[in-house]
Amino acid sequence: MSLALEDPVSALSGVGEKRQAALRDLGIFTIEDLLTYYPFRYEDLGARRPSETLDGEKVTFKGIVSTPAVVRRFGKRSQTVLGLLIDRENIRVTFFNQPWVAKNIEVGQEVAVYGTYNAAKAALSAIKLVPATTDALDPIYPASKGVKAKTIADLVEQAWGQLRGQMPNLVPQHLRDKYRLLDKNQQIEWAHFPKDSADAKAGRRSAAFEEFFIFQMRLQLIKQADQSFGGQPLNYDKEAVAKLINRLPYDLTAAQKRVVGEILADQHDARHMNRLLQGDVGSGKTVVAAIAMYATVTAGCQAALMAPTEILAQQHAKSLAKLFDQAGIDLRVELLTSGLKAAQRRQILTDLTNGEIDIVVGTHALVQDDVYFHHLGLAVIDEQHRFGVKQRSKLREGGMNPDILAMTATPIPRTLSITAYGEMEVSVIDELPAGRKQIITSQLSQRQFDQALALMKEELAKGAQAYVVTPLIEESETLDVRNVTEVYQTLQAALPDYTVGLLHGRLKKDDKDTLMQGFKDNQVQVLVATTVVEVGVDVPNASIMLILDADRFGLAQLHQLRGRVGRGDRQSYTVLVADPKTDYGKERLKALVDTTDGFELAQRDLELRGAGDILGTKQSGMPEFQVGDPVKDLTMLTIAQQEALSLVRESDWDNQVENQPLVTYLSKTMAQFRHFD
Repeated sequence: MSLALEDPVSALSGVGEKRQAALRDLGIFTIEDLLTYYPFRYEDLGARRPSETLDGEKVTFKGIVSTPAVVRRFGKRSQTVLGLLIDRENIRVTFFNQPWVAKNIEVGQEVAVYGTYNAAKAALSAIKLVPATTDALDPIYPASKGVKAKTIADLVEQAWGQLRGQMPNLVPQHLRDKYRLLDKNQQIEWAHFPKDSADAKAGRRSAAFEEFFIFQMRLQLIKQADQSFGGQPLNYDKEAVAKLINRLPYDLTAAQKRVVGEILADQHDARHMNRLLQGDVGSGKTVVAAIAMYATVTAGCQAALMAPTEILAQQHAKSLAKLFDQAGIDLRVELLTSGLKAAQRRQILTDLTNGEIDIVVGTHALVQDDVYFHHLGLAVIDEQHRFGVKQRSKLREGGMNPDILAMTATPIPRTLSITAYGEMEVSVIDELPAGRKQIITSQLSQRQFDQALALMKEELAKGAQAYVVTPLIEESETLDVRNVTEVYQTLQAALPDYTVGLLHGRLKKDDKDTLMQGFKDNQVQVLVATTVVEVGVDVPNASIMLILDADRFGLAQLHQLRGRVGRGDRQSYTVLVADPKTDYGKERLKALVDTTDGFELAQRDLELRGAGDILGTKQSGMPEFQVGDPVKDLTMLTIAQQEALSLVRESDWDNQVENQPLVTYLSKTMAQFRHFD
């Protein structure tokens, strides 16, 4: 029976139910999946001389067996030792737990052995015998307990033996010519069966571009589908919006003006807006969102702002109401959270449905089944890494298709904005408001804690306030509380003239809110906390952030904590108290001391950590690429994005002959990626 690319891997000889399940766990379902499951490295089986080989290097030696193979047994373990003459150099070869080798070789026979070379002892720790005629690279595949790399290699060879030359070209011919990419069949051949390292490199280069290009094509098609629902062109009152901007108590920065222009243009356009607004802590994203929301209201629509926590939702509601009140603009801003009394909630839901509320602020509860808007024109999402296809579909089910403006204070390096946020337009506020002082950051060892305490006392004496943050100890909530309680007691004793507050996860919600309000009102001067989110409120009088065991935090998390100070006129300080044990820990803290630029830090974090685990937590929506590395191959990733965008902008791209294999492939695979977020 002939084999087809869409056949399940069980069509291959040697693949039963158990092996099929193991392959499925690796993402290999079909023959096509198998042939595009590429090696992650290669072992060089080309023979060399000992004099050409570095100590500890894996190498193939080809020579004449000079002494009989002797098997030495140690219980269940064994060593098979023989001599190998390579030209005039004699080395000792040892096979561990492979006693059968002795039966397969004899003195005077030419053999080739692959293993690890010990130059000092002129010895080879042998891994395997290889054909004496071999002079190629041995592909090594990502494997698992259920299926070995050698098994995958054998299956690839079996499948390719039947399908050689039958792979369709997914990357159009003009792009292969432009970027010197291999034909798909040559790509497969050279990636799996390279004659030398140049072949392997060329095969992987073409495979990486194809992987990036297909991913970007999917993102562009998702974006097109999103916009096909039709946006709401908002005919907002330009004079009213200009009046609000003129009445602000400060001038917008050039970056804020640019971003406001981008958002207003989107809102006025008939296409649906799906934009990410990113800017460092304190860059002024909220006022930009307020202008967009006001523009929405002047067009006769409602706006909603979703925050990740109730305390931040409360802060947003208060700051928005204050901003519009100071500008002399009469708007109704309401807060919708789970903390409302039933009667209050019912009234707000009724008024929201009737259109009597202009702007509603809340948590993700705003997209619950019992929430109905009169005419929602804009949904602003604060500090949510993703607001995906599913949530937008939820709003549409209610007859709405609002513009989406997502905001994040987590600076996103280029790699992530192209991948995790690739279907969104991106606006960046890359400038802090005028007069904002740089936060001075320093690192002290645990033994230098008294210096940090002295700086805190100086600031408190000037009337300022301070945060002291301790890390969570994940193994035990009891340890967390004990840890932070010890710090709290130490500071109470050291600072008898000031009120020290203690905030941790075991406090009741009302107690947390009361404590945070007391800190905002300067009734509490020093706040000791284990948690990060709860301290995300705006306290302009706080000028010092002391972070204990700072090496336990992620780089982005440390930068977010640092952003809690420096929000007022005072010179502010962040002190990192830590004794990092690893080079990675030292590099992370050094990066924070060296720069306050969040985008530079985000890129540094990406380089230090890699793309798999980023920004302190597993980045939701961050794709895993099998061949390409989105950090190291950023230029290739960027080009793939540009070419995908250029292609889908051609009105008849999906009817062109050279694109038909790509169109067929995308139509088959888009469904499983539709809800990748």
